[in-house]
Amino acid sequence: MKPSREFGLFAAMAGVFGLFYYLPLGEPRFDGALTEALALTKWYAREHVILCLLPAFWIAGAIGAFVSQQSVMHYFGPTAPKTLSYGVASVSGTILAVCSCTVLPLFSGIHRMGAGLGPASAFLYSGPAINALAIILTAKVLGWQLGVARAVGAIVFSIVIGITMHLLFRHEERAKAAQFAELPPPPAGRPLWQTASFFGVMVAILVFANWGCPPADETSLFATIHAIKWPLTAVLAAGFGLMLWRWFALSAWKLGLTAAATVATGLILPNHPEAAVLVAVVGLAWCTAGRTDEAGDWLDQSWSNAKQIFPLLIGGVLVAGFLLGRPGHEGLVPSAWVARSLGGNSFGANAFAAVAGAFMYFATLTEVPVLQGLLGSGMGQGPALTLLLAGPALSLPSMIVINSILGPKKTTAYVGLVVGLSTFVGWGYGAWMS
Repeated sequence: MKPSREFGLFAAMAGVFGLFYYLPLGEPRFDGALTEALALTKWYAREHVILCLLPAFWIAGAIGAFVSQQSVMHYFGPTAPKTLSYGVASVSGTILAVCSCTVLPLFSGIHRMGAGLGPASAFLYSGPAINALAIILTAKVLGWQLGVARAVGAIVFSIVIGITMHLLFRHEERAKAAQFAELPPPPAGRPLWQTASFFGVMVAILVFANWGCPPADETSLFATIHAIKWPLTAVLAAGFGLMLWRWFALSAWKLGLTAAATVATGLILPNHPEAAVLVAVVGLAWCTAGRTDEAGDWLDQSWSNAKQIFPLLIGGVLVAGFLLGRPGHEGLVPSAWVARSLGGNSFGANAFAAVAGAFMYFATLTEVPVLQGLLGSGMGQGPALTLLLAGPALSLPSMIVINSILGPKKTTAYVGLVVGLSTFVGWGYGAWMS
């Protein structure tokens, strides 16, 4: 064997040995960070994997199985009308209301099917950043100025980031457009209204199952929907089952047995709706397993997305919890350092807020109470907006997965745009407010 390879192997073995030899077990900071890593991962597994990620994997798989590449290229490809592609992508967050990790399977699905880098990047940012309930909650808790600034900034950011990504990699986009021109006409499939209804129901199930809880004194439409979100989800799921039976010829008795098991689980465990959702997802996999038609391809595409994304997400959540902890808890990095670095409205404070927000994991709506505490500790208005624009859209787990989809160069460009734009806009906003 080559000496260089042997030396590399020896260095790796020595490094692993040294890591465990000097492992600072027993040190309160290190032990606390380990606990936070496991606690954040446990919380993520309970709150987001079943209700968010699993439905998102099936939606992404459906994009690959049921939507032709020509259709995706027509609406989101390099030659698609810019007002249509960027307009739809920039407001998708108001519909999806997902976190930075849940949007990843959907982004992977449309990107793999040929969507232009610009519209796909706009969708990637807007999905978690433009959440109507989060923006309303921001305005109510943190002030209407921050709420309006967050809404306008997020919509503008999604378009600017998308267009800039397109321009930075325009040569690759031209090659993709040339390949699109050579594609044959799409084969005749099911009517457009059926496909639209099918995806609409799946997205509605994802949205209502994850509808966030508003403040206790909230009496708006959001609170009303939250009170009836599970009956709404059940009705949508029943309609979804009928679609699978009539349009995709799935076994009626298998679908019926899956529905009965889901209802029974919901009645037995009424305080754990995620158990019923898990039964439904497992039943759907059972109904589509072993088929050689498009339903079988749907399962294969969904499983392919899960294999690529899930391990990276869990690993990223572990690392994020170890370094930064959960909201209100400390990881390896002391929270006092973070709070001290966010005071005032200097350029450095805004840059730190953007970088810290990019690495931290914020579930939907959790950024508002976190910021409320930081503002009470002396955080400036500029860094607050910076964190609102960068935090929900990025996280260490999401960056790891984006890198596996786009590669290091495009991932660096995307993360740099989010961090840079958030820093400058937050800095300007803070100066204007002062």
